[in-house]
Amino acid sequence: MKESTISNYDITRDAMEKKFLEYDQQTMIEKFDLLHSEEYIFVNLVGREHRIRRDTGRVEYYSEKESSYLHADYLAALTIFDALCYSKPDCRLSGNFVSLNAVKGLVIAAGPGSDMFAQRAARFAGKCPRLAAACEKLGGTPQKVGDVSYKIPLFDFMDVVFQFWDADEEFDAALRILWDENILDYMHYETTFYATSCLLEELTRLVEMDV
Repeated sequence: MKESTISNYDITRDAMEKKFLEYDQQTMIEKFDLLHSEEYIFVNLVGREHRIRRDTGRVEYYSEKESSYLHADYLAALTIFDALCYSKPDCRLSGNFVSLNAVKGLVIAAGPGSDMFAQRAARFAGKCPRLAAACEKLGGTPQKVGDVSYKIPLFDFMDVVFQFWDADEEFDAALRILWDENILDYMHYETTFYATSCLLEELTRLVEMDV
């Protein structure tokens, strides 16, 4: 009989769920005005409701396909935990959105390269109406820069700006994510990449569904 294996990602997620139990849940509930019950804390991440079991730290989301709650993946769980547990007590959003290499408190030499999202942008090429509809499905507010540009709630308490330029005769499709300049008061630099993956995965899913 073949034994099931657990990935390193799932091991890390499960460890973080246990670590979550060491934090003051009432503090995070009040800090981010989170819906909650005796059993769960509820957090919306990129338009999808997640719930955290208060006795185990398990993060779940509702799957329409399965008609049941499923264990959230590593990217979603780590993004949620970092914001709820790591964020500074006095964190405040500035409302000023900048590229990742321009956020306050960044101590590394350079941000991600301009071609980081090239493959993802190529999947959106020629699909601007679908992409705009997907952004609106996630509660996005139209912005001015780009062929498709929206301010999208990452959490109910935090937005990011998504900008997309479609391909033409001279240039490939390109996209950019802008962050509140105080984002490092809310999550580690590395976690912004997990959060970006969550956003782009959900946009891709909606575009391919043709919402």
